[in-house]
Amino acid sequence: MGKANLEPLMEDDMAGAITRGVLFVHSAPRALCPHIEWAAGNVLGQRVSMDWTEQPAGPSFYRAELSWQGTPGTGARLASALRGWAHLRYEITEEPSHGVDGSRWSHTPDLGIFHAATDVHGNVVVPEDRIRAALEHAGDPVRLRAELDLALGQAWDDELEPFRYAGAGAPVRWLHRVG
Repeated sequence: MGKANLEPLMEDDMAGAITRGVLFVHSAPRALCPHIEWAAGNVLGQRVSMDWTEQPAGPSFYRAELSWQGTPGTGARLASALRGWAHLRYEITEEPSHGVDGSRWSHTPDLGIFHAATDVHGNVVVPEDRIRAALEHAGDPVRLRAELDLALGQAWDDELEPFRYAGAGAPVRWLHRVG
């Protein structure tokens, strides 16, 4: 079969597939909080109410977490709904599901959005073409490091880490679909 099985999925293969994930809002101005809930609720198809707490890493910012479940691709739809909002820092995870890799989206006001596929443990998976492109710069260790850091989303991790740490132990609201 080679590296990949390119046989098209039958429509029934994905019918009813459910995945889970978490929306981590690391920092948002108070005025943006209800808009984030509205956008997430619109994507998830139900009313969302998040428990907002002050973000110690940023004055006048708030943080919240929302566990969600939905069809594969819900994480991408959430990321799109929140993309580009000023002063908003967030991450979205989507667990792998049948035939679909997991994903992580990270967003900061300065860097914009970063997306990476993830394995079952949440580790970033770097595609072989991206590694081959970075290896083109093997003679220049500084450039090689920069290319690998970009592939791993290191700048996003560096900017978000103080906000992640400040949120340790914050409450989490579990979201369950009934019916």
